[in-house]
Amino acid sequence: MTLHLLNKSHNNPQLLNKLLASVKDYDCILMIEDGVYTALTANAALFSGLPENCKLFALEPDVSARGLTDRLDSRFTIATDERFVELSCEMNKVVSWF
Repeated sequence: MTLHLLNKSHNNPQLLNKLLASVKDYDCILMIEDGVYTALTANAALFSGLPENCKLFALEPDVSARGLTDRLDSRFTIATDERFVELSCEMNKVVSWF
């Protein structure tokens, strides 16, 4: 199980496509920094091909700082900094997509 961290917006399609292609069963994706823009409802179709057991998160401080709290796709769960640490410890590895 892998925790994938994305800090770039969906405007970098090559990076996002590589990330999405590498996701396996039970992986998690956590959007951080400008990556939280990718979690917007308008981008929901980007995640349609992911395994159903893949969990999607967006980091709360970054979501709040950008005023996006009410605009995230329903598949995304808001993650606190504490949850970020827990996910990092629960997963076998962490991959940063920068």
